[in-house]
Amino acid sequence: MATADPAPPRPSTRWPRARPVALAASFGLLLLVGVAAPSAARPGLGPRGWAPGDLPLHLSSATVTAALWAAYLLGGLAVVAGLAGLRCGQQRPRVPAGWAWPLAVAALALLTAPFGSADHTNYAAYGRITAQGGDPYLVPPVTWHGGTDPVTSAVEPPWTRTPSIYGPFATLVQAGSSLLGGDNLRQTVVVGQLVVVGAWLLVRWLLLRAAETSAAAGRVDVLWTANPVVFGVGVLGAHLDLLATALALAAIVLAARAPWAAGLLLGAALSTKVTYGVAGVAILWSWRELDRRAALHRAGALVVGAAVVAVPLHLWAGPHVFEQLQRSRRSVSLATPWRPAVEVLTGPLPGATVRNLVFAAAVVVIVALAVLLARVAGVAAPTPTGSALRATFVLTTAYALAAPYSLPWYDVLTMATLPALAATPLDELLTARWVVMTLAYVPGRVVAMSAGVEGFTLAVRRSVAPYAGWLVWAVVGWLAWRAWSSRRGSSRPAVSAR
Repeated sequence: MATADPAPPRPSTRWPRARPVALAASFGLLLLVGVAAPSAARPGLGPRGWAPGDLPLHLSSATVTAALWAAYLLGGLAVVAGLAGLRCGQQRPRVPAGWAWPLAVAALALLTAPFGSADHTNYAAYGRITAQGGDPYLVPPVTWHGGTDPVTSAVEPPWTRTPSIYGPFATLVQAGSSLLGGDNLRQTVVVGQLVVVGAWLLVRWLLLRAAETSAAAGRVDVLWTANPVVFGVGVLGAHLDLLATALALAAIVLAARAPWAAGLLLGAALSTKVTYGVAGVAILWSWRELDRRAALHRAGALVVGAAVVAVPLHLWAGPHVFEQLQRSRRSVSLATPWRPAVEVLTGPLPGATVRNLVFAAAVVVIVALAVLLARVAGVAAPTPTGSALRATFVLTTAYALAAPYSLPWYDVLTMATLPALAATPLDELLTARWVVMTLAYVPGRVVAMSAGVEGFTLAVRRSVAPYAGWLVWAVVGWLAWRAWSSRRGSSRPAVSAR
């Protein structure tokens, strides 16, 4: 007698109720930190001018750290709950569809001051130097106008004597922000925030255009729009990585129809941060199935388009544009898996030798992780665009997981491409990894912390995050082995029952 097929899993009755509450609490806490007075999470920006001001709410370094920990933990749980809902067959978890709520949240973001780092003051300073005729790739902010400039003097340690490490398109955007903001730091920062918030909304629009099914569209809002970690780290942190992500994603989505125009966007992306050039490699990879003539024609158009933007920008920026990048690439940040190795080996070996060894090993691990991630990551849409999004995800995620120098906002492109893939355990794994990495850099500044908060955050950064990174490497390897075993088993010929 034939047995009935098992019933499909019924949607959980818990996550629909818990997720909106967790999201509301997480977004609310993040916005509260952004509108409160300067704290250990956010520097002061001086007179408000025509920009929004701060609420008279003063948060101690312990309070703001607790608030951000709660916000990011609740946010991570909300994302996992949303993913669980999608797997139970609920195409759109209980967050309203449409554009009304993203636009409302975007408007609220513009009422805040950026937090989680002081990078936005660096952006304002480099733009100010450029707008006033200086070379941001040569001039340390603290030296501009003798250290008395109202914008450049706001840069905080450890960046006061560091010239720009950003690409020339980023410098152009920063200079435009400075021209609009004038002598007022807060106004300059708000213009930069407008760019970042616009990029966040553009990424959503691009991902929804690339989504082939309603389930794929649901992933966009779970993993991107209604993801408090994306919102807190990228949007409220006002990081240029969001702009570079939007440009790279636009290039990928446009590449199939207009390779030359996609090249223009790609040139702008890699001229914002050079690592975003991986989108170009991914686009070229997505055309591997085309006949040779068509592939070469498209590749030529892409490269020429990128050069049309990148070459003039780099000529305008001058010969020093890569000097700081060369210096910074030798750094090893505290929360990466490589930091324990550096601390153990430094002493028995010279520091320069240790860094050379670490960077050589990192290249090997990045390549290995890319191979492993390619085995696990599934293509949601078997199209050139879907293939390019998957390749971008694989390359940028391998780099973020294994680069010696990595910070929480370096994961933005990973989280922008992840919704375009088929659902896999990488969704939860990378969400958890990003939450840990983000918590390691709470509250965000290197000043204004009490001794207790400083000790706590450094302990997380040094003693938790690096080993969590090792665990992620191991889990990615295990997932790849499981995927390989499953495919190998399914490819075996069926054994006859006779």
